[in-house]
Order: sequence, then structure tokens, then C-alpha cells
Amino acid sequence: MRHPLTEQFAKAQRFELDPFQVAGCEALEEGRSVLVAAPTGAGKTIVGEFAVHLAMQTPGDKAFYTTPIKALSNQKFRELQDVYGEANVGLLTGDVNINGNARVVVMTTEVLRNMIYAGSSALTGLRYVVMDEVHYLADRFRGAVWEEVIIHLPESVRLVSLSATVSNAEEFGDWLGTVRGDTEVIVSEIRPVPLEQHVLVRGDLLPLFDGHSGSDRVNRELLRIGGAGSGDWSGRGSEGRRRGRGHREFRRGYVKPDRRIPRIDRPEVVQLLERANLLPAIFFIFSRAGCDGAVQQVRRSGLRLTTAEEREEIRRVVDERTGTLADEDLGVLGWWEWRESLERGVAAHHAGLLPAFKEVVEELFQRKLLKAVFATETLALGINMPARTVVLEKLEKFNGESRVAITPGEYTQLTGRAGRRGIDVEGHAVVQWTEGLDPQSVASLASRRTYPLNSSFRPTYNMAVNLIDQFGRQRARRILESSFAQFQADRSVVGLAQQVKDAEGSLEGYASAMACDRGDFVEYSAMRRELSDLEKAQRRDVGASRGKREQRNREIASLRKRMSRHGCHSCPDREQHARWGERYQKLKRETDKIRRQIASRTGTVARQFDRIIDVLVELEYVVLDGNEATLTEAGARMKRIYGDRDLLVAESLRAGIWKGLDAPSLAALACCLVYEPRRDDGGDHRLPRGPFREALGRTQELWARLDDLEQDHRLPGTQEVSTGLAEAMHLWARGQMLDRVLGEADMAAGDFVRWAKQTIDLLDQLSIVADDDLARTARKALDQVRRGIVAYSAV
Repeated sequence: MRHPLTEQFAKAQRFELDPFQVAGCEALEEGRSVLVAAPTGAGKTIVGEFAVHLAMQTPGDKAFYTTPIKALSNQKFRELQDVYGEANVGLLTGDVNINGNARVVVMTTEVLRNMIYAGSSALTGLRYVVMDEVHYLADRFRGAVWEEVIIHLPESVRLVSLSATVSNAEEFGDWLGTVRGDTEVIVSEIRPVPLEQHVLVRGDLLPLFDGHSGSDRVNRELLRIGGAGSGDWSGRGSEGRRRGRGHREFRRGYVKPDRRIPRIDRPEVVQLLERANLLPAIFFIFSRAGCDGAVQQVRRSGLRLTTAEEREEIRRVVDERTGTLADEDLGVLGWWEWRESLERGVAAHHAGLLPAFKEVVEELFQRKLLKAVFATETLALGINMPARTVVLEKLEKFNGESRVAITPGEYTQLTGRAGRRGIDVEGHAVVQWTEGLDPQSVASLASRRTYPLNSSFRPTYNMAVNLIDQFGRQRARRILESSFAQFQADRSVVGLAQQVKDAEGSLEGYASAMACDRGDFVEYSAMRRELSDLEKAQRRDVGASRGKREQRNREIASLRKRMSRHGCHSCPDREQHARWGERYQKLKRETDKIRRQIASRTGTVARQFDRIIDVLVELEYVVLDGNEATLTEAGARMKRIYGDRDLLVAESLRAGIWKGLDAPSLAALACCLVYEPRRDDGGDHRLPRGPFREALGRTQELWARLDDLEQDHRLPGTQEVSTGLAEAMHLWARGQMLDRVLGEADMAAGDFVRWAKQTIDLLDQLSIVADDDLARTARKALDQVRRGIVAYSAV
């Protein structure tokens, strides 16, 4: 028996393991790291759970299970507790610390990054790290954290990377092999539950593809309805061509539909799915207001999808899970309407919901008590909420600037929720018909199941001081050059370098073909090209000043004179040579452009690191001694300051700008440093009175100076300090009622809680790194913000 532990683990599962799951477990048992890329719902986490199982076989060994979001951490924490018991499983999510020294600890990725930089004793005995949803490293805001963890984990730790299906899994696996050692890459594109694709038209569920098994041809009925049918046949036969030319509505091979297809209401769609036995369903609607509006529509229609027993169980769960919420807040939060909707079997799920409400929705859906959930795309990110059916109302979303089509990767991620393993024979994806829908485009989305994983890694000030402290400047630079970002840049350079090599061979051939016994024709050809460019510029630039045109005429005359004196000018074969010269000069320009691309990509991450070091040296966080660097006292303090505004926070502390603030004012100021306003935020906000305004003004002045300094060093800088939530956070920290605070904030309760928790995170950092008086104020401010709905935790 080659893999006894894998076989033992497999026998204990509720269902037979798929080949990719077995392969992942066997690689771990052999002592290798693994990358598993498989569709949503395929069961990737089994491989991560086997890593935990392996750790528990040897006394003293530990396993960390990292996730990108707290909700997923909470869910995995409960699941592992059920298997290994409360004493052996811990949870660390920044604002929750339960049994952090346990042998199995679930945590957000940022927590593990901070532990590594702090040299935490909890890393002792660590043998396995599972990175769930590792494709998050493409996230432009948080993705760098994944790479930091992968690069800095001790060599003895085996890494289990779990990813959605990406088109460059092998490339990512190659990088993992270079930084983590022997890594097995396991890719599966097979869904354990097949997915049927439908389009909902006039109350009918029509198959997206032709009925033949395995066919990828679009259903002809859909093409006819969409007016694309004529495009399909108009170019094939004479009948189609005759009709195409004679039909008054014929345009570019397409015929407009005879009439506009009416869209059916959401309650009717829910009922249609109920009759077809396709519930429970998740409806993806790309706006919070749309999700809430959909629930109201279903509630107003009188539709009820639950039995009396299910309603009684829903009430029990709701009352138990939200029992800690203050009675005076329930009305503000819309608790009564929310519970009534749940009892009918419908709910919304989006980032604006109170965390307590979202967790109840997730639990009820997992227990099959909810039948229809209207959700934004955030639900597709890792939470285990499989449905029988996924409905997409539209195939476009607002990206903050404009409406854009969803990508094949997004379509795959969303529809991946359809089909519950062990329950459903097949899952169903339903696209609702909208005016202008192109069935061929839908088919393209449904057929392409992969998307590329691209690094978003960039060095930060906090990263720089931590690396210098641990490794010194030169080794830190080499470590950054091992990032996936640089790996991808270098890979692209390999292809570009091959283009240059090929071009150099052609250039040699062109140079040989235009060789002239009267002189250097390459030189003469370059002069001809320069003359041609000058003459074109003179003809094109008719609006130029008289002085500029005269200057250009002098350059043209001088160049013509030099050419006439050149030996090749009198060659009888000059024009034949010149034709080769033109090819030579054109290819040389293209090759020089590629060389510049190579130069810009080689060492890009290390160059960014060098610029950051230059800023830190100028501000005296780092002292240079030759090529090496050491931290000053201020630099040592920055090691514990995390976030996009690490430098601004460190400089504000050093300048003593926030001394003398009371707790509510410090909470408001911390909120200004973490809050990111919506694009439609007008920017004219009320501000707390008193010392807060002076401290804010000095902080804004400091930001402007740092922004100038960063621009001087060709660094991107950070967004200006945002004051949109300052007054609301000040009121909350002073103990004001929830309705007044949310009214001032003009945002949903869930959004306010999210920003309050980020404010708490910064205040927690200040309580550790600030001087005594400010540290005490930060701790007090933290306690005053962490109350009511902000203090709620389901775990």
C-alpha cells in the first residue's frame, strides 16, 4: 500500500474521492506541496482538509488554514471544530481571537502575513499551510499579501494552494516550484455535478446548446428569437441570400426580431423554477438595491415557498442568532421585514447587509430552509452556498465607472454555485432574456471556463522595513525578485528576447543584402530614413511657427548635403540597396522598441523597492551603509503598521499630530485614514469640532508633502485622506444611537460595520506602536467603537 494515509482518509469521507482529489492527497503524503486548480464546487478543499489530517497524525505538528474573507474563515472554523474538537481548532481574523495557539488555526491571509513578519512563536511546529482561494493574489488591493506569505513561509512548510480553474495554472505552479520547492500541479476541469445551460424566454426555459449530447452548437430556436438566425443561414444558400437582400429590415446578415420580448417579473420566475423543481436558486443581481427590491417584489406578491415547519425553524434560528441585537436597533435595521421575508423562503445577500443578517441567510440556505436568494457577486467568493439553480438577470455589471460585460471567468465563478454534490444529478444555469441579448455571446461565456491569474504584487513601506530587518537590503531585493510578479515579467521577457534574437538574424541578412563597396550603406540608409521622417513632419506640421519650420528646413538641407557627400550616394545600385535598407531600418525600429520593453520589465519589482528605500532613507526610517541598510527607531516602529497608509500613519505618530485628541476624535481620524468613498461621494461633509479639525488639517498637509516626495521618486502615492465618515464615526464613538449614526453616514448598516472594523484594526495598531498617552487613547477609542452591531460576532 503506497499511500496508506490517503486510503484511510478517503474511506472516512461521505463520498468517493475524485481522481484529482486522490492525486492531491497522495502528493502531500509523499511530502510535496500541491497546487489544485478545479471548478467551483468540485471539492478542492478536501485536499486542504487532508493536509490538516496529516498534521494531526504527528504530535506537535500544526496546520494553518488561510482564507481571503472572514465569513469563509468562520465557516471553515466551525467545520474543523466538528472534526477535531474545540480544543484543537482556533480562529484568528483580526477582530476575533479564539484559541490562537491550537494545532489547527483558521485565519485570514493578512493575519498569517503579520505573524511571519513578527516572528510569532505560533509558527513553531507549523508543517502545512492551506491557502484557500489562492487566485485572490490577482486582487489589486490585497493580492500582494498572498505572495508575501508564499515567499516568506519557512522552507519546511508544505503549501496547499487551492484555486479556481485558471488558464495559466502551470505557469503559477512553475513559480511555486521555484519558491517553495517540489510542487505538484493538479488541474481538473470536470465538474462533479454537470451544468445544464438555459435561457429564460417568455416563460420558457430553452436549452442554450443544441440537444445533441456534447454539442456546443447554439440552439437554433434561440438564434431565431434573437434575430441572429438569419445571420446563421443568410450566407449559406441562395434562398437565404435572396431573402436577406429583399427584406427591408436586413442589416449585416441579421433580421430584427418581429416584436420586443416581454420580461417576466421576478415572482413569476421564482414560481416557474418552483414548478420545474429547480429551487433552491441563487439570483445574481449586480446591485444591492436590485437585491433588496427583488425580495420586496416577492414579498408583495404574496408568494410563500416554505412549509409551516420550515417557518417555525426559521423563526427559531433568527431569534437565536440575532438575540444580542438591541431592541431599539431592530426597527432601524428593518429586522421585522427581513424576518418575514426569510419565513417566506426568500432573502437578499450583499455587502451592505449587517454581518449578523448575512450569516443567518448563509446558515438557512445551507440548511435548505431558504429557496431563493438574491445576491450580488460577493456571494460567489468562496462561501459554501451551493444551489440547484443559478439565475443571471443580466450579463453586464457596473464596475464603478461604466457598465461592462462580465468575463468568462466571472460567469464560471457565478454559475459554479449551481449543483449540490450528493444531492443534485445536475446543476442549472439560467440566463434571463434581455433586449439585445446575443445567444452566441452567452454560449461563448459558457464555453470558456478559464481566465488567467496575474500577479498584483507591489512592495510597500511596511514590507520594505520588515524585509530589511530580517534579511538586509541585498537579500531582500533578491527575495522580491522571486515574486510571481517578476516571474511573469521575466517570462514575457523570454518571449520578447526570442523576438529580438530572430530579428537580429534578419537584420544581419538585410545588412548583407545592401552591402556596398563604396561605403557603409547601413549608415547611409539611416540618413535616408531620418530625411524622410523630417520631410513628413514638415508637410504634416503646417501650423508650426515660422522659426520652427525654418529650423527644420536647415536640418533637411544639412542632411541632404551630408548624403550627397556619402560614398554610397553615387553607387549605381543605390536604389536596390535602399530597398533592403528600408526593411533594415523598419525592423531595427521595431527591435529597438522591444529592447526598451525588455529593459522596462527586467527587475521592475526590485526597482520599485529601491525607490521605496530612497524615500525611507530621506525620511530617516532607514540608514544606508554602502549597499546595506539598517532600521532607525522610527523604522522599527513602522514594522507594526500595516495598511495602504503605513507611511502617513508612521509620520503622523512621529510628528505628534494626534496627541491631545480624545477617544471619539481619534476614532474619527483613524476612520479618515481607512475609509474609501464611493465615486459619487460629493466630498462636502460635516466634521467633528474642536481639536479634531486641527489634527485633520495637519494630517492632510503631511499627506500632501509625502505625495510630492513620492512623485519625486516616481512612486504612485496614495489617495487623499477621506473625511466622508468622520462625523458618523465620531458620533458612534460618543455612544449615539444607531439610527442617527446611519443617517449621518448615509450608508447601509453592513457598510458602516465594515468601515468600523477597519477603523478598529488601525486603532489596535496605534495602541501597540504609539507613545503611552496616545496608545491609551487608541485603546479607549477601540472599545468605544466596538459596541452594538459592530461588536456582534457569530463565532
